[in-house]
Amino acid sequence: MKMTNTEYDELTKKHSPNTKLYLTLPKAFVIGGLICCLGQALFNLYTYLGMTEMNARSVTSITLIFFSALLTGLKLYDKIAKHGGAGTLVPITGFANSVVSPALEFKTEGFILGTAAKMFIIAGPVIVYGIVTSVLYGIILYIFQIMQ
Repeated sequence: MKMTNTEYDELTKKHSPNTKLYLTLPKAFVIGGLICCLGQALFNLYTYLGMTEMNARSVTSITLIFFSALLTGLKLYDKIAKHGGAGTLVPITGFANSVVSPALEFKTEGFILGTAAKMFIIAGPVIVYGIVTSVLYGIILYIFQIMQ
């Protein structure tokens, strides 16, 4: 079946439900806020238990990554993301989910060609473009500093 781009666009619009922004935006805000509140609560707990702020930050990040990976492995993160949408993309938990999901999906292909090869299939471009952007930003900042 051959289709032009316009016909394909019309077909997808016809079969794709419209997003109800009045529902999805507040849910994303609440879920993302709850994840951030959890992170702050963990940080407060770790500092209360006597950790330095720097160590508490690291352990908080590690804990959030662990919980995100665990919930992904238990297939609960996707259920949360179904309701929370972009709110679950809070950088550290969303990134952990994007690494663990493909690793679990392709584990049947073995550790090397499955898990290891596919682990960064989603997160890889984010890492690459993040590094490239930061280098470009650094060069631009350096040039502006030289010009002053």
